Amino acid sequence: MTRRLLLLTLAIALPSIASAGVPETVYLASADGRTEIVGYLFKPASSGQHPAIVLLHGRGGPYSANVNASCTQVGRSNKSPCNAATLSKRHRMWGEYWASRGHLALLIDSFGPRGKAHGFGRFTHGDAIRDDVNEKTVRPLDAEGALAWLRKRGDVAADDIFLQGWSNGGSTALNVLHRQGTQHPGFRAALVFYPGCGPKALLAPVLATAVPVTIFLASEDEEVSPANCQRFAERSRMAGSPIEIALYPGATHGFDDPGAKRQSRPPNRSASTDAFRRAIEIVQAHRAR
Repeated sequence: MTRRLLLLTLAIALPSIASAGVPETVYLASADGRTEIVGYLFKPASSGQHPAIVLLHGRGGPYSANVNASCTQVGRSNKSPCNAATLSKRHRMWGEYWASRGHLALLIDSFGPRGKAHGFGRFTHGDAIRDDVNEKTVRPLDAEGALAWLRKRGDVAADDIFLQGWSNGGSTALNVLHRQGTQHPGFRAALVFYPGCGPKALLAPVLATAVPVTIFLASEDEEVSPANCQRFAERSRMAGSPIEIALYPGATHGFDDPGAKRQSRPPNRSASTDAFRRAIEIVQAHRAR
């Protein structure tokens, strides 16, 4: 496929971010009680109350790889090159996707406020857990802080808040639901993209939740094991949790990254298109009535 044809195909298949504005930078408290989290808010054009979705970045962090190497600390008083204008294409694309469909999307940065804005490289999922930013005990508190912050906003329907995470952020999302249990779920549903599902990533081998969960997996994932996630989902379903799997044959880790290199693989393109379709259908199906 020529580069020109590839770009045309991507423009048709994936949401456009060419005209996307810079999201609003906001600051909110993590539920750890001591960390101020940086967030990026994508807002719908219409007024009134909207459903909302919390977005959890992966191990590489929320920013473009072009600036990651120059970033460490991100916060209210820090003039870092990692900011709302340098978010990665994938995060911008998803934020704009939700906003254009009447949802308020909040992307939170768990790494930058803790001096890790540069994120971590590919193929590091098997590394020892980093206590200061890990997906089991630290990042879930940031998601809970984001939920509380959104519920206080006048433009958010407090009972209509969803959760979406990628990779390390996907594992975080599963751990958030584990912490919340079955009695008082805070999120309406969760969209979990290619998470790590092993004991280093998850708080428990079985998830007990009343929240509908869809896990999007790539059969040729080169970074985490889709088989681990399928086994995890099956155990959790047997325990009564409403978990579904969307497995994409031939797709790789990060299949929804809109970059030309990732999308040059046909299974990634078809997986991305289907994931966007499913995502909005899932959220619409589980909105509060």
